[in-house]
Amino acid sequence: MTGGAIRNRLGVKGGAVPGLSGYAMPHILVVDDDPLVCATIEVCLQRKGFEVTVADGGEAGIGALERAAFDAMIVDIFMPHMRGFESIRIFHERAPATPLIAMSGYAFASTPSPSPDFLRMALELGAICCLRKPFTPQALLAAVNECLARPATVARLSK
Repeated sequence: MTGGAIRNRLGVKGGAVPGLSGYAMPHILVVDDDPLVCATIEVCLQRKGFEVTVADGGEAGIGALERAAFDAMIVDIFMPHMRGFESIRIFHERAPATPLIAMSGYAFASTPSPSPDFLRMALELGAICCLRKPFTPQALLAAVNECLARPATVARLSK
């Protein structure tokens, strides 16, 4: 996908959120400029029954937010045309009630030299939780389920 493309595919299984059988299928927005990361997240979430919309970069993600409601967002911190934490700030401002998972491969907290922990900063800007790339499918699902288990999200899914 290039040029800010968005694709939307329905998952094939229902009941993705434990304890929420019979509720609407959770709809997740994935925003990243790396097509491989997007495709991997999309396949992992669809296999667990989520509806997934993938946006190729920040601008496409903002467009997706304007056209649809989402139960959670997974947003890369560093993307072209959105420097640093601009993406987290903008997505949180546009959809403050939608839980946001920040992800980045540039979280340098474990390096010996002092450097900023970008994922910790994302939490301060409104992210509910963070994923450090590369992450496992189990870590992805745990983060998404944590967001969906928040009371406001459960209430929205039950409508």
